[in-house]
Amino acid sequence: MEEKEYFKGRGAQLNTKNPYLKQEYVTEHIEGLDEPLLENSATQLFKETAKKIVNKVESQDLPFMYSMNPYQGCEHGCIYCYARNAHQYWGFSAGLDFERKIIVKHNAAQLLEKTFQSKNWLPSPIVLSGNTDCYQPIERKLKITRSMLKVLLKYRNPVSIITKNNLILRDTDLLTELNELNLVHVSISITTLNEDLRQLLEPRTVTANGRLQIIEKLAQLNIPTRVMVAPIIPGLNSDEMPSIIKQAAKAGALGAGFTIVRLNGAIGEIFTDWIYKSFPDRAEKVLSLIAQCHGGTINDSRWGLRMHGDGEVAEAIANLFKISVKKYFKEKDLREFDLSHFINDHNSQLSMF
Repeated sequence: MEEKEYFKGRGAQLNTKNPYLKQEYVTEHIEGLDEPLLENSATQLFKETAKKIVNKVESQDLPFMYSMNPYQGCEHGCIYCYARNAHQYWGFSAGLDFERKIIVKHNAAQLLEKTFQSKNWLPSPIVLSGNTDCYQPIERKLKITRSMLKVLLKYRNPVSIITKNNLILRDTDLLTELNELNLVHVSISITTLNEDLRQLLEPRTVTANGRLQIIEKLAQLNIPTRVMVAPIIPGLNSDEMPSIIKQAAKAGALGAGFTIVRLNGAIGEIFTDWIYKSFPDRAEKVLSLIAQCHGGTINDSRWGLRMHGDGEVAEAIANLFKISVKKYFKEKDLREFDLSHFINDHNSQLSMF
């Protein structure tokens, strides 16, 4: 592979066509260009003044009702990320744009407080984030996620956090206070223990050892934490599932979950381009195994099946997961949230009248 063909430090290696745009720049005839149209440019931030932050999740496959995302797009650059397609609604590509053009919701904490002050809000767990990582690199500077945790603590509303970044350890003071009231769960995503694979698959993320250390440190604080072995990519990281679960359990995780990769929309083109560049010797095999998990195609929108797939390959992965969990997570489980602490305070609204 020539150096110029690969953007180091980025997951996607191209910008796919945005179906919502009538006009856009493309590289159909690269031989006619005096200089490359695409380059590995610096990350840009775009400010959005959002109107709401808490979204009701309308999915039969997810065990939660509400989610909130302070950022759209993610500099982690995970090649498989299902959130890439949503970036197209903003006029960007699901490819390189997704990981270098980040939309920031600066007013997220204010909107969250407004939600809790509504007489219609009933205390319910909210996932932070359900889409892109709330602890991606820019959070270190902007601290929007931290400001949202302060609001959650103020109103005593439960939160379930999903991340793969050790920046979460910055907020252990708030997590500890939430945990004292049974108001927080944390899921740490670990896709591979193979550092060479991680650098290609998730180029701007914390190492697997770093993520195991997150679990260990949270466990030492008795903050309920589990590992998400996700996504499983058959033929690429599927054989690592037992090892990941074993190491996470050893670090103090209380449970585990998994999903099988699905390559809907533009992600199919992005992933296919990536795997032929990164692993040309096994690209066809991996794509074939993914398709075998999803009814013969690499994408899957079937309710009840799209997250874990079906067929012999998916069944083998599910059985391996069950065996591993049974072996390493005996008598372990996350305790339920306590909804009784929620503070119903509508007095701030009365001052407007």
